[in-house]
Amino acid sequence: METREVLKNLREARNLTQDELAERVMVTRQAVSRWETGETQPNTDTLKLLSREFDVSINTLLGSPRQLRCQCCGMPLEDSIIGRDKDGSLNENYCQWCYADGTYTYSNMDDLIDVCIPQMVKQGFSEKQAREYMEQMLPTLDYWKKYEELSDEGEFEAFKEQLIREINDLHIEGMPKVEKLNALVGRFVNLEYPLPSGMKAKFLNDNTTYLGNQLESELGGERCFGVLANMDFILISTYEKEGANPELVLYKKR
Repeated sequence: METREVLKNLREARNLTQDELAERVMVTRQAVSRWETGETQPNTDTLKLLSREFDVSINTLLGSPRQLRCQCCGMPLEDSIIGRDKDGSLNENYCQWCYADGTYTYSNMDDLIDVCIPQMVKQGFSEKQAREYMEQMLPTLDYWKKYEELSDEGEFEAFKEQLIREINDLHIEGMPKVEKLNALVGRFVNLEYPLPSGMKAKFLNDNTTYLGNQLESELGGERCFGVLANMDFILISTYEKEGANPELVLYKKR
């Protein structure tokens, strides 16, 4: 699909007139009209405004001429899983798991490999094949090649360690000590919990990346513990396989 078609489809899907879109991205109606006929294309600055307005990548606006790939983990990128800068704009170099709100979530290649291997096994790789593939591929990606330049000098890792201490200090019965926290995107872990009132509630934002882990209960049985946290809160729950029958154990503001 060409840029002219993409822009027209996005505008019409949001029920915007050419005048309304022009006002939102600070151009004239005639400029929008020329984009949609293919006479001209938006410049770089305007493409950034259109990306934010429609919440799609610039690559999508240009008709997807490139296959985007996360430059930290190597995952193929679609707009729905692209990471975001602090201002909320899409960063087309990373996925939500590796880069969230302007923060890189991995500083250790081995930790990233350990997280990726179970997902690759589900796709038919053996653990050995997955590890060998990741060990060869990751060093070729921009994030790891430029790690010294992009690193926050351990600030995020220190934050994770502080969170782990706070979670373990809660001494939740049956929950083993947390050793690691991984990046988790809200919509994949946003369970609906029953409340004492009989109502149900979700506590996460589907588009936000959190830190968390899943732990087997020391009490045995089919239920496991789920841990989620960020700068504002710690949430601990139990649930059955694939998040079935969740129960909220603790929600604590930090």
